[in-house]
Amino acid sequence: MYSLRRNWYRPIPLLLVMAMIFYQSHQPGDSFSLPRIAHIDKLLHLLVYTVLGLTALYALPPAWRQQYPARAGVVVVLFCLLHGIADEFHQSFIPGRFPSWADVVADTLGGVLAVIIGLGWQQMQTWRVARGVK
Repeated sequence: MYSLRRNWYRPIPLLLVMAMIFYQSHQPGDSFSLPRIAHIDKLLHLLVYTVLGLTALYALPPAWRQQYPARAGVVVVLFCLLHGIADEFHQSFIPGRFPSWADVVADTLGGVLAVIIGLGWQQMQTWRVARGVK
């Protein structure tokens, strides 16, 4: 059984990453510049949302995540998709910022990458324990 009292800290990294994304999205478009590398903004979306997805995966109850890895993966990808949509909507109100469906796609792919990394790591740990590998 998932004990909220014992696992109260698990959502903290997720909330911190969400706050960082909100803060960055709230900056006017002319307040920062990116290197002139093709599609660098999409790569940054992918990386940031991979971190968001990993923290979302961590925030889920460990026993549930282990018992239902496919469901946990779907939850994380949907969370990243919805957060990406909300982030783009938020940016539409910020001077010099514009919403982009390509950013939402990169955000969602970041969630997919997080699931692959996180659940792959979980599976590897389960395999190692089952075989007694240190």
